[in-house]
Amino acid sequence: MIYTVTLNPSVDYYMDVPDFTEAETNRARETMFIPGGKGINVTKVLESLGSASLALGFNGGFTGQFIADTLSSENVRHDFVQVAGETRVNVKLKTDVETEINGTALAIAEEDMNKLIGKLNEMKKDDWLVLSGSVPESLPTTVYRTITETVAKKGIRVVLDTSGDPMKASLGPDVYLVKPNRRELEWLMDEEIRGREDAIRLGKNLQKQGPANVLISLGGDGAILVTAESVFTAEVPPGKLRQSVGAGDSMVAGFIHGSQESPDDPQTAFCYAVAAGSATAYADGLADSDRIHKIMSHVRIQEWKGDEMT
Repeated sequence: MIYTVTLNPSVDYYMDVPDFTEAETNRARETMFIPGGKGINVTKVLESLGSASLALGFNGGFTGQFIADTLSSENVRHDFVQVAGETRVNVKLKTDVETEINGTALAIAEEDMNKLIGKLNEMKKDDWLVLSGSVPESLPTTVYRTITETVAKKGIRVVLDTSGDPMKASLGPDVYLVKPNRRELEWLMDEEIRGREDAIRLGKNLQKQGPANVLISLGGDGAILVTAESVFTAEVPPGKLRQSVGAGDSMVAGFIHGSQESPDDPQTAFCYAVAAGSATAYADGLADSDRIHKIMSHVRIQEWKGDEMT
């Protein structure tokens, strides 16, 4: 089973306002409510691919009920800890440019955290745990590290996909996969990436800090997978970019699914990751199994051998 944890979910309210004017009354051409949260996105894509997944985390109020009801209607499995307050609403305003206004996170009490740990203690050897997304202000930045140390002794494969201090605090040998994008890798390593060679070098340096594998998403410049034995690169498959929301989460889901399908072949996991991320980027909404498998035939993986690739 693959468990995902979303500590800071949201209801994402999309508003398309083509002729937005400040200090005036504006009318949206189209609006849409969608359950938001990186772990939730990972579970959705995994379920589409046929990999059993359960979304965990915190939820509250009528907005939290909307998330639960929507996921249930989509046959996405979830088991959130119900807490006091309302799950935040994030406004995604699309005008000439895209603007986001993120709501206030839920306040998580010690009792709430203990309930979540109790659910995680039900995990078994060879399960996967995805820790992704931001951390509410009421929790310490080390919370992902605490969770990782709790489950790692049971033989759980931990995937870390966050940013900033929570990412830095949680790196270590108990992490199986970490997935930074270009900006996150630059921040972690305090160095600008000027080309693929820089990204590979920084990815190797990050891998030396403990994580078994480093999956780097570089947007239009493709992706890189660093393992203990090898480095693989992939170009972006052909397609027209529609959006970037959820592409990284889809990569995580693709990697896990591919790892389960071919446990001893990191190239298969990498291929699924690139295809899933691209399938989301090239469509409105998260990738589904059909789109992912169609794109897979266009993914080209190469092994990096210094100045040469095979």
